[in-house]
Amino acid sequence: MTTTVHHQQQHQRPARSGAVRAWLVGARLKTLPVTLAPIAVGEGIAHSLGHVSWWRTVLTLLFLLGFVLGTNFFNDYSDGVRGTDDERLGPARLVGSGQASPRQVLRFGMFLYAVAILAGAVLAVTVSWWMLAVTAYCGLAGWFYTGGPRPYGYRALGDLSIFLFHGVIAVCATAAVQLGRVPPLALGASVPIGLLACALLTTNNLRDIRTDAAAGKITVAVLLGDKRTRAYYALCVAAAFASALLLAGARPWALLVIAAVPSAVFPLRRVLGGARGSDLIAALEHTCLLLLAFGTLLAIGLAL
Repeated sequence: MTTTVHHQQQHQRPARSGAVRAWLVGARLKTLPVTLAPIAVGEGIAHSLGHVSWWRTVLTLLFLLGFVLGTNFFNDYSDGVRGTDDERLGPARLVGSGQASPRQVLRFGMFLYAVAILAGAVLAVTVSWWMLAVTAYCGLAGWFYTGGPRPYGYRALGDLSIFLFHGVIAVCATAAVQLGRVPPLALGASVPIGLLACALLTTNNLRDIRTDAAAGKITVAVLLGDKRTRAYYALCVAAAFASALLLAGARPWALLVIAAVPSAVFPLRRVLGGARGSDLIAALEHTCLLLLAFGTLLAIGLAL
């Protein structure tokens, strides 16, 4: 009997380990730089113009990460029930691969949204009531990205949404939570971060052109086609560096972003070199690293 119990425990541990790993993959943690970079930039701006409150920083993290991770699970749920993820070239999705039920994924996304909404409510009470409007926008935009009867992510509006949320809103809201206002510098700094967020999305959409088109999911990549999407990716990266350098007029140390240029070489070579399918996963991962390096250097440069 003891031996039987021992064997059962051995079988349960790998199963539990596999389940935890599947949920971590479903959270898309490797793409967290797309959220952490704008927060760092917003904090750097706040530091240079006033002060940074630790508890406001914590609430900002809960607010933005709650919506981002929650949206990832909502996206998993919506694409899964529509059958969009039935044939994926990238990491498996929870619903599409059958590793979790649609209800489980939906509930976890709702839990993360609840955390974000609670953080937004606290910020509204303690900082400014305008955070209620931002909270409502983030919640609705996140759900209707792939959810609802007419998801705008299926109508080539994903890039615009990513630019607004991970660029303009994330940078400006982070700075405003600390300062009580949106400084012009935050608006300027949100542009390069938003452009690199679009580049990150483009590597994913480039890889999935065939499967997205077959599923009726119209992305910018589907509209542009393979060749022009690769040029679009390079344009986003180049424009991000160019717009960041323009900030040097107000903050000379913004020139530090030049040190991130080597991080752009590998993903640009992959994308412009014609990499396809699963070979683009490395380009996506290195675009995340580029965004992290770029955001960190820009945040330091704006803080000095």
